[in-house]
Amino acid sequence: MPKFRALDVAVIGICAALYAAVGYLTAGVTFLGVAFLPAVVIPAVFAVLYGPWVGGFGGAIGIFIRDMLAIGIPALSLSAGVPPNFILFFLIGYLAHRNIDLKKTVIVLTAAGVALIVPTAIFLPQVESYTGLSNLELALVFSFTVVLSLVAIAVVSVRWQQWRSFAIGAVVAQAAGAGLLSVTVWAVSPLFLSYFGKPFPISWVLPLFVWTFATEIPFILLVGPPLINASYRAFPSLSQRQMKSQKKGENVA
Repeated sequence: MPKFRALDVAVIGICAALYAAVGYLTAGVTFLGVAFLPAVVIPAVFAVLYGPWVGGFGGAIGIFIRDMLAIGIPALSLSAGVPPNFILFFLIGYLAHRNIDLKKTVIVLTAAGVALIVPTAIFLPQVESYTGLSNLELALVFSFTVVLSLVAIAVVSVRWQQWRSFAIGAVVAQAAGAGLLSVTVWAVSPLFLSYFGKPFPISWVLPLFVWTFATEIPFILLVGPPLINASYRAFPSLSQRQMKSQKKGENVA
């Protein structure tokens, strides 16, 4: 772990506060009854601008504050909310500064498509049970999120190569965070029956993974680059910092 400067601590605090506030205020954002999480773009942007540790700690602290405001169960947030958020935003900050080639981009896109579409098709009854949506609603929401996200990554990777590593990093990080979240929720649900009502069925782990991925990744991919670009224009020193980080970073080829 690197030594944190006063600036890093201050930025972590700002990131956490914004994530918690926006996350709490946008808790009612839905599409066909499905809650989306637009606030996830905030720690993702901070992770790119200030590095993985800032993004990871900002996201972890922010989700804890948000959970206290919305749920009020510290142990549940610390076990199922904080670790996945730290992993998610740390990986985005780390991978966004790598140099990922087009071949690995195609591999990641293919793996992401298979990992999302195949389980949804195979476990459709469990997905329907978890989401409470009809087949038509499920198809609309799934298409709007997953397909749009994968297309956005493909377009970005070919046309705007400077965002390729960010896009791939977002997919890998979101998969890691959603996977950890899904397994952890299943594991700890018997300890929090006052919130879950009953133990989380193991058959819902995969649907929760797919749904967490699908309801967060669009905001990171579509809103993140414009916000990062705007930050670079407003604060050119941030852009210079990223260039230095990329030169020092490992070349993932």
